[in-house]
Amino acid sequence: QVALVESGGGSVQAGGSLRLSCAAFGYISRPYCMGWFRQAPGKEREGVATIDIDGSTHYADSVKGRFTISQTNNKNTLYLQMNNLKPGDTAMYYCATSTPRFGNCPQNYDYWGQGTQVTVSS
Repeated sequence: QVALVESGGGSVQAGGSLRLSCAAFGYISRPYCMGWFRQAPGKEREGVATIDIDGSTHYADSVKGRFTISQTNNKNTLYLQMNNLKPGDTAMYYCATSTPRFGNCPQNYDYWGQGTQVTVSS
């Protein structure tokens, strides 16, 4: 069983920064995928930033150049540095991890955290 615990959310003004953290507990066979997702009220969940099994990173177009995903060497902690935050970034942010499917990271990850709220005011 895998447990993910997010922290670091909060309320900031537009232009501000936050750093989200995700601590992973339990065992998941390597290699595995990790990522950050978000869901705003009334909207579908969307991928924000992911790290593939080869270490490559991917970002949603809306956050490119502003957000940076990273992880510790032992891969037990995942981070999301968010700079120049905008009101449109307001959402519940979730950390997730998954084993790959046929060598690729799936769209629907296996394990999810409870989420941490990010609110950006104008």
